[in-house]
Amino acid sequence: MSNLFLIGYRGTGKTITGKRVAKILGKEFVDTDNLIVELANKSIPQIFEEDGEVAFREWETKALVRANECENQIISCGGGIITEERNFEILAKGIVCLLTTTPDLIYTRIYKDGNRPALTDKGPMDEIKHLLEVRGPMYQRAKDFEVKCASKSVSECADEIIEKFNSFSN
Repeated sequence: MSNLFLIGYRGTGKTITGKRVAKILGKEFVDTDNLIVELANKSIPQIFEEDGEVAFREWETKALVRANECENQIISCGGGIITEERNFEILAKGIVCLLTTTPDLIYTRIYKDGNRPALTDKGPMDEIKHLLEVRGPMYQRAKDFEVKCASKSVSECADEIIEKFNSFSN
């Protein structure tokens, strides 16, 4: 059974929706951000501050490889997982769902959370819009299907993911 990878910009609901999907399907849920913290023995803000983004991306790939060692899981990936070419090969071993939402909703969700370091020198909303534009083609390239979550509840998003996932795995 293939793994289901959830990708998308941070704050799109990959973790909360992924947990719901895993519960409904009776599968294990894995969050690559949690694996990074476990593997690096540091918080994500600590990695960025002490080692920089390049080191963080290395940890992100290691976490993705580790997560993919088992099958039949729901794996929530960090928003930048698609910025490293080597990760596309790993993602291609499973089924990839892209979660999207609006920049305003992303802003509301992520700037309440002090665990999400700035990735550019731009203001928060400008950073979101810029990175969505830059990463957009990479997300599109990696996905097998997309779920637009802006006006849907977690349950509605989970149900749509399951329906689309089942069409791939049958």
